[in-house]
Amino acid sequence: MPLYKVSYVVIGRKHPGAILMQTERPQVGQKVTLGDQTFVVEEIIELMPPSHGIAFLHATCRPAEEAGDAR
Repeated sequence: MPLYKVSYVVIGRKHPGAILMQTERPQVGQKVTLGDQTFVVEEIIELMPPSHGIAFLHATCRPAEEAGDAR
């Protein structure tokens, strides 16, 4: 099972983002909780080819209420 090291960057708001290790690859449109806030993933970029079972990804996300999904 591959692992994903994902760098989350928040656009449209001052937020530090996060770097998370995950067992599932994030998907565009998926919600992610960073701290106590919910965001929607808008774009995913592979930063480099997987190495030793770890894929390195960059995910750009926007606050859920700005993305039209405040649920």
